[in-house]
Amino acid sequence: MAVLVISGTGTEIGKTVTTAAVAAVALQGGKSVAVVKPAQTGVAPGERGDAEEVVRLAGAVTTLELARYPEPLAPNTAARRSGMAPVRPQDIADAVAELAASHDLVLVEGAGGLLVRLDDEGATLADVARLLDAPVLVVAAAGLGTLNITTLTAEALRARGLRQAGVVVGSLPAAPGLAERCNLEDLPVAAGAPLLGALPEGAGSLDPADFRARAGSWLGAELGGSWVPLSPSGV
Repeated sequence: MAVLVISGTGTEIGKTVTTAAVAAVALQGGKSVAVVKPAQTGVAPGERGDAEEVVRLAGAVTTLELARYPEPLAPNTAARRSGMAPVRPQDIADAVAELAASHDLVLVEGAGGLLVRLDDEGATLADVARLLDAPVLVVAAAGLGTLNITTLTAEALRARGLRQAGVVVGSLPAAPGLAERCNLEDLPVAAGAPLLGALPEGAGSLDPADFRARAGSWLGAELGGSWVPLSPSGV
């Protein structure tokens, strides 16, 4: 796929690290990769944002950040409070299409969940995916509550006629409990889409060389990796 939109079921669940893992595996496969962050919030000018974190972990990817707002809020709220212009879906789609013409893979990382508003008119990352006709990879939490929010995200995608590439668990504990182990089996049912990987808790804190060497073991074959899910028994 030339373009992959990466969304989450919420915030702080491993979206950026998942984006970096997908990018790292693609780079190792000889592909040129670009990462687009349409709206970066909660980061001051000059500070490292999510796109720069992907570069640190994954390596030589092209990055593009279309808007940056200082307060850690939803993009439309952050834009409004800062007095800055919001980022529009068509502007995002145009920028992604330009990068797709010169890269094998373009990853578009959203802010928060699928339906977080980009502007006061209610535009969301789902509108961006529709304009791009691109599949959406959903990053989900590992523990209790994830099945409900993953189901809701999947229903929102289907209601809009969007394709879900699959689900990746953004942070799986080293010793997953019963709920986490069972969720690895139940998440594909909740999403109506395959489970395509699980990143270990703390993956983003690894040395970049170690991160790149291990990224393929966290992602399934559909994303270029070799990951195989645990069974509920932990085998």
